[in-house]
Amino acid sequence: MSTLLPKDELLQFAADQPAPSANKPLRSWPVLVVDDDDEVHAATRYTLTGLTLLGRPLELVHALSASEARAILAQRQDFAVALLDVVMETEDAGLALVAHIRNTLALTEMRIILRTGQPGYAPELAVFTDYDINDYRTKDELTRTRLITALMAALRSYDQIRTIAENRRGLELIVRAVSCLMETHAISQFAEGVLTQLTALLKLSLDGIVCAQRGTPDGEDMQRLFVVGAAGRLARFIARPLDQLEDQQIRLAIENTMAQGQHQFDARHTTLFLGGADQDAAVYINTVQPLGNGDQQLLEVFAANITACFSNVRHVEQLNFAAYHDALTHLSNRSHFILQLDAATRQGMVDPVVMLLDIDHFADINDALGHDVGNALLVAVAARLDSRQLPDCTVARIGADVFGVLGPAGLLNAQGIFSLMARPFEVGEHLLPVTVTLGECPISRDDTGFVLLKRATIALNLAKRNLHGKHERFTREMEADTRWRQEVIRQLRHDFHAGKLVVWYQPQIDMASGRAVGVEALLRWPDGSGFVHPPTVFIPLAEYSGLIVEIGDWVMQQACLAYHQLIAIEGAPRRIAVNVSMPQFRAGGLTERIATLLGSLRVPANALELEITESIAMDEPKVVVSSLQALRALGVRIAIDDFGTGYSSLSQLKDLPIDCLKIDRAFISEIAAGRGGMFAETIIALGKRLGLTTIAEGVETAEQAGFLRALGCGEAQGFHYAEPMPLQDLLAWVQQR
Repeated sequence: MSTLLPKDELLQFAADQPAPSANKPLRSWPVLVVDDDDEVHAATRYTLTGLTLLGRPLELVHALSASEARAILAQRQDFAVALLDVVMETEDAGLALVAHIRNTLALTEMRIILRTGQPGYAPELAVFTDYDINDYRTKDELTRTRLITALMAALRSYDQIRTIAENRRGLELIVRAVSCLMETHAISQFAEGVLTQLTALLKLSLDGIVCAQRGTPDGEDMQRLFVVGAAGRLARFIARPLDQLEDQQIRLAIENTMAQGQHQFDARHTTLFLGGADQDAAVYINTVQPLGNGDQQLLEVFAANITACFSNVRHVEQLNFAAYHDALTHLSNRSHFILQLDAATRQGMVDPVVMLLDIDHFADINDALGHDVGNALLVAVAARLDSRQLPDCTVARIGADVFGVLGPAGLLNAQGIFSLMARPFEVGEHLLPVTVTLGECPISRDDTGFVLLKRATIALNLAKRNLHGKHERFTREMEADTRWRQEVIRQLRHDFHAGKLVVWYQPQIDMASGRAVGVEALLRWPDGSGFVHPPTVFIPLAEYSGLIVEIGDWVMQQACLAYHQLIAIEGAPRRIAVNVSMPQFRAGGLTERIATLLGSLRVPANALELEITESIAMDEPKVVVSSLQALRALGVRIAIDDFGTGYSSLSQLKDLPIDCLKIDRAFISEIAAGRGGMFAETIIALGKRLGLTTIAEGVETAEQAGFLRALGCGEAQGFHYAEPMPLQDLLAWVQQR
C-alpha cells in the first residue's frame, strides 16, 4: 500500500549542485554521503544544501563507491555523520565500509546512517551490535522530513558524544551499554539491560526502576501501557498492565511522560521517554534526589542512543512473533510447531505424541455463513484447544482449518479430543456443532519435527479418506503406501505426457436387435512390457492428484476423433460414451470445453454420452447438476454409471437431467445357475417407469443376456459380446459384423 505524502515531504531529484567549500569561515558539520546512484546524491544535495542544523551548516562530501569513500577517509576523518548505501560494488560493500570505519580507522564517534534501495539486503542485527549504527532506512521511506530528522538526531548524538568524551567519564559506559543492548532479541531482555545500565551509570541500587511500553508484542491493545521490565520490589509486575502497578506515583509519572513525549526530571525521580518509529516507551528511575546538569545530560545522551536500539529490538520482536505465530489465533504456526516438535524429541516428555485435528466441512461454514464467522470459529476452536483442559500440551495452527497438538500420550488421546469438541461453539449469534478428523503420530528421538509432522499428516489424510472412522494412528506401512502412491502418480504423469496412455473401446449392444449402437471409451495404461495397469488403481490416483482433468480432456478428444473413423463404416455405432469424474466438474469450465471440442471436431452433441457415477451425482449435486443441465441442453446424453451401488433417493434421481441408467456388474453377476438378479430386475423396472434407457454392464454369459432381454433391458456390454479393444481392432470388429 502506498503512502500519500505532502510534496515537501518527498525527496526530489534535481540537477547537480556544487558542493559547499570545505574551507568555510563558519564551522560546519562534515557529512559523508556514499552511494553509487547519482540521483540519490542529487536528491541529497537538493534536500540538505544550505540547511543549518543545531546552529551549524552542513558540509556534504560525496563518494560514488565504497572504495572512493575509503580514499576520502584516508585523507580526512573529521566527519560527524556518514550516510551509507548498503549495496554498491558488492552486496555488502556498505557493511564492509562500516567495518573499515569502526575497526580499521577506529572512528567510534562518527554517526552512521545506513540506506538501501534493496530491502532484501537488510543487515543482520549483529551488524548494528558490532558497528554502532545509528539508523537503518530504505530509501523509499526516507522522506525529506525523515532524512533531516534522522540527520539531526545523529548530529545531536555526535555532538553530545564529543562533549561527553572531553568532559565525562560515562562515554565508554554509554557506548558499551548500547552495544550490549543491541544484542538483545526481545523487549523484555532489552528493558532489563536498560535498567541495569542506568543503575551503573547513576550509581543507584537496582530497585524502584521500571520500563513500560504501549501495547503487547503481538500488536494488540495498543492503547494500554504494559510493564516490560522492572527491578527490585517491582519485578513481580513484569508483563502486567501498568494500571495494575500499586505505586500511583510511578503510574502517573510514566503516563505523563508518554502523553508529553519528552523526558521528565523531578525532584525525586526521572522519567526518560524513548520514542520509536511506531512504538513509544518510558523508563522510570527513583533517583531520591534531584539530578545535576551533568547527570541529566548523561541520561539524555543515553536515551538518545538507546532509542534506536529500542526501535530495532521492537521490530525484531515483531518479526519473530510474525514469523512463528498465526496472525488470526496467535497460536504457534507451522514453522514454530516444527521447532517445538524438534525440541520434544530432545526433551524428557513421557511418551510424547503429535496429533493433527482437521475441522470437517469447514469450507461449507465459510460458504454458508461467511469468512468472518469462519474466522471466529477458528479462534474459538483455538481457545478451547489452548485452554486448561489440555494441560502440558502445545497447540498450533498448521493450516487453514488444521490444528496441531503436542503432548504426552497419557493426556492427549483421540477420545479426549472428540469429547473436547463435542460441545457446540458459540460464534456470534450462531451455535455451531463441530466434528473433527484426527491424525496421530508417536514421537521418537530419532525423528525430526518435519518428519513427525509429515507422518501425522499422512495419518490425517488416511483418516479423511476412511468413510468409517475419524481417527488414524501412523504406522510405517502408511509411509510406504504414500511413497508408492506418489511414485505411481509421478510415473503416470510422465507416461501421459510421453504419449504412452491409450484409449480402448467396448461395444454396447441393443438387446432386441443385436446390433452395436454405441461404444464406451476406456482409458488404458500399458507399461511397454505387455502389462496393463489396472484402471481401478491408477484412475483414483489420477483423480487424487488432479491429473484426471488433463487426462479427461485428452480422452474426450480421442473419443471424438474415433467417432469420425467409425461413421465411415456402414452400420457402425454412432454414439461414444466417456466417463467424467468429480475433479473435472470442480475444475470448472467443463461445459465450455466440451462444447468447444465438439464444435472444432464437427461431432454432433447427441453422439456423445457422458457417464458419471451415482456417488458423484449425489455427493455434490450443486456442483454437478448445473453442468449436466447445460450439457444436456447442448444435446449431450447423460448416463449414471454403476447404478445401484450408491445411496441415491428416488426424489434426487428424478431431479437429475439423465437419459440412461447403467446397471452395475455386481448385480449382473448374480444372474447365474438359475438364480435371478433381483436388483437388476428392480433397476430395469425403475428405468422404465422413469423413461430411461438401461444398460447392463459386465454381461459375460448367454444365460445373463437372455435373462436381461426377457426383463426388457435395453442395452448391454460385456465379454459375452466383445472385450475392450484398441480403435483399429474395433474398426475391424465393426466391419466384420
